[in-house]
Parts: sequence; C-alpha cells; structure tokens
Amino acid sequence: MITPIKALRKNRFKTALIFMSMSVSIAAIFLISAISGGVVSMYSAMLKTDGDIIVTQKGIADTFFSDINRSMVDEIVQIEGVREAGALILGAAPVEPLPIVGIYGVSENRFKSYTLTQGSTPKNGEVILGSKIYETLKHPKTIILSKQKFVVSGVFKSRIGFEDGGVVMNLHDGGVLFHKSASIFLVSLDDLAKSDSVVIKINALNPDIEAKTTDSFIDSYNQFKIIKTSSDVIGAMAFLMGILGIVSMMSMVVNDRKTEFGIMRSIGLSSWVIIKKLLAETLIIALVAFSFALALSLGVLELIEHADKFQGYINGEITVSLALNVFVVSVVMAMLGTLLPAIYAARIDPMTLIQRGGA
Repeated sequence: MITPIKALRKNRFKTALIFMSMSVSIAAIFLISAISGGVVSMYSAMLKTDGDIIVTQKGIADTFFSDINRSMVDEIVQIEGVREAGALILGAAPVEPLPIVGIYGVSENRFKSYTLTQGSTPKNGEVILGSKIYETLKHPKTIILSKQKFVVSGVFKSRIGFEDGGVVMNLHDGGVLFHKSASIFLVSLDDLAKSDSVVIKINALNPDIEAKTTDSFIDSYNQFKIIKTSSDVIGAMAFLMGILGIVSMMSMVVNDRKTEFGIMRSIGLSSWVIIKKLLAETLIIALVAFSFALALSLGVLELIEHADKFQGYINGEITVSLALNVFVVSVVMAMLGTLLPAIYAARIDPMTLIQRGGA
C-alpha cells in the first residue's frame, strides 16, 4: 500500500496547492488574532499603569469622548484606601508628515510612568516624544499640533506601542489643545481587596462620573468588544475559506486517484482505511503548513513592529495559548476539509472502474 508520504510526493502539484491554501488561512488567523490582541493588550497595559480603578464620564461610548472635571482628583485622593490619583487626557492629532498621532495630556504625578532617555519632563508649551515617533520624525526640536508649536523637551521609551509612538504633554496644555478638563482618572489603591468599596465611594461623589475597577472596565469597554468581534468574524471567514480550499483540492486529488482507491476496495480494504489514509495525508500537510505559517506570521509581525509607517501602534504577539488555539483550529480545518472528499473516495465502486476501464 502507498504510504501517506509517498502519496504526497506522487501528487506534488496538488499537495503544494493544498499546502499553500492551508498556510495562507492559518497565517491569516494568526495575524488577525495577534494584531487585534496586541491592540487590546497595549491599551489595557497603558490603563493599568498606576491605575487600579478607572474613572470616566458616565454613559460615554469611548474614553476619547469623556470629559470630567480634573478638580475631582482632590476629592478622590481623600477617600480611604486611595494611594494616588492622576488625570489623563486622551486625544489624537496629525503631526507632519504623520496622518495621526496619539496625544496624552497627563497630570504631574503621571510623568514618573515615562522613562526618559534624554531631556526633561515638559513644562507649559513643551512635550516629550516616544522614542518611536522621535526617530520617525528625525529628531525634531519642535512639533506643530493643531497649529500650535511645542518645544520637544525630552524623549522617553515605553514598551507600550501607543505611548512609544505618541506625544506627552502636561495636563494644562492637553486641556487647551482638546478643550476638555480630563478624559479619565487613574486611581491606585493601597489594598486591591477594597477596590469595590472605593468604587462605590467614588461613584457617590458625582452622578456624571462612572468608576470601575480596571479589569472590569477593560472587560466592558465597547471598543475592545468591537475589535474582538471583528477579529472573530474575519478569522472565521479565513477558517471557512481554508476549508473550502482544502475541499476543492482534495476533490481533485480523489478524482485523480480513483483507480488507486478502487483497487484498495477490490482487495477487501474497508472504507475506513481509505478515509484514514486521506486524513493522515492532510494531517501531515497541516502540520507542515502550521509550522510555516507560524514562522511567516512571526516574521510579518516583526516587520510591522519596526515599520515607521505604523509608528508602533500596530503590534502583535503570538502567545503560547494563541499558538495552541490556532494549532487546534488548523487540525480541525484540515480534517473537516478532507472528510467529504475522503468519504466519497471510500465509496468508490471498484466494479464501476473496471467497467469504465479504470477511467
């Protein structure tokens, strides 16, 4: 009997087509999941920095639309269990030649979160730049934001792509630039076990604000849900396209090998033997395609991370759990795509082949 490896070598062209179909589908699932997860992870990490509780304007769809009175920080820090509270303004603006850049106005106590590699923290009319955007803009001394000139007082390095490709200024300048007092408060606690009681006390301060633990905020944040849903939908489409590609290619393979399967049936081999044979062949291709797609995806993510065009905003990480999930998806996709053609091959009537002269 022809072994799976020999069968794959014998049908090299169609094997290559199946391999390409699987590789593209698996790589698409990897990249979509990794990039969407990277966006959520970066924004989550930024919010979690010195923030056990997030305070925003009540009922807003996005933190960029939130506007709360920064003076409330003084009231929040008086609550028992609160160690520190900082205000943050989130915005975006074009910086020539870049079409859009993240802008962050921060209270004085937030500057300690930015590791300066050169210069000093910004005063009024000054900004510090993330190392990524600093390199992209070729070491500028000043930048223009919404027709206002700011002096670059320093450069900082951040592991968070949104910040490393962004501009940080003091809270006052951020408020003038975006016409708001503050977007969010980041509240750090002495004891996380008391977070629920602190949340209740903060919400009691003003009916127009909403406080949540950082984890709860991230779980319920609408933009993260949209990103996750979009990722799942596109990933599902890639999965279905992979199955259709495998079905199409395997049907061609089965049609070319009808004589082989007819002979197997005529010598008494069961239908299950033929099905297992085809599934084994596809599984081998799936394993090789998975390895290739993983390597390809890692290479693409590395290029994206260091591409000036993306300013560090698009980033992705293939975690062990993601790799395991995609591996399972790859095997399921391969098996489902092969099952129908395999069942057809197993039902080939050897007498029909004999009557047709093996055609």
